[in-house]
Amino acid sequence: MSEERPPVSWEALAAELAATREEAEQRDGADPATWDAVAAELAARVAERPAPEVEPDPVEEPAPLAPPVAAVPSGEPEPEPGPEPEPEPDLDPAALRGGLEALLFVADTPVDEVTLADALRCSVPWVRTLVAELAADYDRRGAGITLRRVGEGWRLYTREQYAGVVERHLVDGQRSRLTQAALETLAVIAYRQPVTRARVSAIRGVGVDGVMRTLISRGLVSEVGSDPDSGGGLYATTPLFLERLGLESLDELPELGPLLPEPSSLLDEHPDA
Repeated sequence: MSEERPPVSWEALAAELAATREEAEQRDGADPATWDAVAAELAARVAERPAPEVEPDPVEEPAPLAPPVAAVPSGEPEPEPGPEPEPEPDLDPAALRGGLEALLFVADTPVDEVTLADALRCSVPWVRTLVAELAADYDRRGAGITLRRVGEGWRLYTREQYAGVVERHLVDGQRSRLTQAALETLAVIAYRQPVTRARVSAIRGVGVDGVMRTLISRGLVSEVGSDPDSGGGLYATTPLFLERLGLESLDELPELGPLLPEPSSLLDEHPDA
């Protein structure tokens, strides 16, 4: 087995060459022939040394590709793309907000967003934005009303901090005396019930809309149905009416005949009748 020689170091070879040249110059002077002999000897020595084996850089093999996966039908047809939503028309936010406030003001029950959107002719997201802004504005300025979400709808309520003011108004209104017009209207309803508002107006000869609202708010009159002929609402007295008069039933109402004026007095008051 041959002895393994170390690899050639070019730095060591250059140093050896320089030392040999210097030694040769000191011994023989700068004789070119001597220098050529040294160079030939070094060349022979280099040729005897085997070149170092250099291992090639490892070549990374690419990772094997995953086998293609065949598409497995799901059994359901792919959904067709739906129609694109129509662009929102140019709407006036101030007008929409005013309309929304008007709708909520006349509503006596919570109104859902879809109903509000249909009435305003706008989208539901628009309504959500408007009710949020309206509620925030009421809260910001401490308005007497507040907008609340109840269930799936929205409704206006009086603010809780003003409950005392509202209560005083309602209590004082209940204690105030009825006007002559209200008493006459209540008498007509009591003796002709159930009766329509139009019929009461015809008997009294004047409009009774304002008086009817007063009687209904006092709880003395309520709507009990609708007239099959005209479709108008039918009104009758309530149990509170009997309680205030100290009666157990309508049968205890006094006879109407003795309370009517004599025909002669009517002719004196209305000679053209």
